[in-house]
Amino acid sequence: MAHHNDFGKIAEDLAADYLRKEGYTILARNFRFQKAEIDIIAEKEDVIIIVEVKARSTDAFILPQEAVTKTKMKSIVSAANHYLEETDKKNEVRFDIISVLPDEKRKLSIDHIIDAFQALDAN
Repeated sequence: MAHHNDFGKIAEDLAADYLRKEGYTILARNFRFQKAEIDIIAEKEDVIIIVEVKARSTDAFILPQEAVTKTKMKSIVSAANHYLEETDKKNEVRFDIISVLPDEKRKLSIDHIIDAFQALDAN
């Protein structure tokens, strides 16, 4: 596995641990539908949270959350709709982004952007 894939897996594990500590229940990880993938599907207070994890080894070019394009949003929304149909869930849905970046001491820091985008934003 390439180094960036290892870093992505570490970032997703950190994000899942962070969510659990914040009282979220992890329902699924790496949920795939067609070519789309949802990194983490969680639930808290009867809300389904679709989480895109973005990790970068540096923020020199763009912040991780800035890498979530309209095309990426559309694919996430499509996969989320499929998940909801497949699991017969009727809950409210929220789309979050968790970015993972190293700080000045090379320690990974998490930025949880709640309600980062709406399904309507993807259109």
